[in-house]
Amino acid sequence: MTVHDEQSGLILLVEDNRQIAEMVGEFLERRGYSVDFAADGVSGLHLAVSNSYDVIVLDLMLPGLDGLEVCRKLRKEAKKSTPVLMLTARDTLEDKLEGLEAGADDYLVKPFEVRELEARLRALIRRDRRQVSTEVLTVGDMTLDTATLRLTRGGDELTVSPIGLKLLAILMRESPRVVSRRDIEREIWGDTLPDSDTLRSHLYNLRRVIDKPFARPLLHTIHSAGYRLADLESEVAVPAHTA
Repeated sequence: MTVHDEQSGLILLVEDNRQIAEMVGEFLERRGYSVDFAADGVSGLHLAVSNSYDVIVLDLMLPGLDGLEVCRKLRKEAKKSTPVLMLTARDTLEDKLEGLEAGADDYLVKPFEVRELEARLRALIRRDRRQVSTEVLTVGDMTLDTATLRLTRGGDELTVSPIGLKLLAILMRESPRVVSRRDIEREIWGDTLPDSDTLRSHLYNLRRVIDKPFARPLLHTIHSAGYRLADLESEVAVPAHTA
């Protein structure tokens, strides 16, 4: 009998390159993970919707449905929040933004080391399994229910990625305090920090959803310090105490 520690998990690998799929699958199974395979987007989406995986490793270029479309359908139609690690041969910021906007949590550029892949998987599994207390967080006219993951602003329901929700929860709990980039990255990804574009890309996509359609921004970049979520127009200075 295999004893599964906290690093183990059930992984869905959606990859049409058989050599890559076999190499990754064999490595992960030796490390104690269970792995399901799909070689095309349609089969991968069916498995992702029908089962509960700890992480989905999703190739960008797939026959049938490509990885972006699989991710979009998984998030928007199936309403599944399973962490998604996207594999891509393209390393431009635009491609990364597109993948994160589709709902991916992280990405890895081919060619990659399988040990780095496993480190990314461990970080996503730890983050997803971490118990989060049930709270209703409010900043300005925006509210996040951490139990239902329902996000609204001004009465409108908003849809953001799982990482976007995690970012919001961190910033809303600390509001109006400034949270450093390093603290945010460690809270989300642990010790396996992503490249410098990842957090910036998630924040770009988050701003596009929570701020751009509205009259005033809530998400603010504080140069050389970090980020804060606050309704600055409603903040009132508290007078100094006088005897």
